[in-house]
Amino acid sequence: MLQKFEIQGVHTTVDDKLRAYVTKKIGGLDRYISRHGRESAHAEVHLKEGKAKNHNHRTCEVTLHLPHRVIVIKESALNMYAAVDIVEAKLKVQLQKYKDLHGNGKTHRHLFARFNRKSAMTPVELDT
Repeated sequence: MLQKFEIQGVHTTVDDKLRAYVTKKIGGLDRYISRHGRESAHAEVHLKEGKAKNHNHRTCEVTLHLPHRVIVIKESALNMYAAVDIVEAKLKVQLQKYKDLHGNGKTHRHLFARFNRKSAMTPVELDT
């Protein structure tokens, strides 16, 4: 669960059921963040209800502050729960990209060590 997590309602009230749903969906995304980034990561969730002529739409905007990046995702739907689900799916993709880019470096070190071992071998050893 994210340590710092803020939920705000704009032109709408956020009841306990909606707050628990958002906390479960968005707050559980910390498993997609690398371990060193979990301590400083925090999320701001803005739930907005817009009333235009003949259109009632709900918007969920999530701002996720990470150590080297800020991810902002905004999505509208007819239902607030549907907007939260769509934002969660988009955040998963963005967090996976972030984790691949800013990983712990362990996999890179292993790959470079493997290349260095192969380059240090003589050509006779490589044939066998």
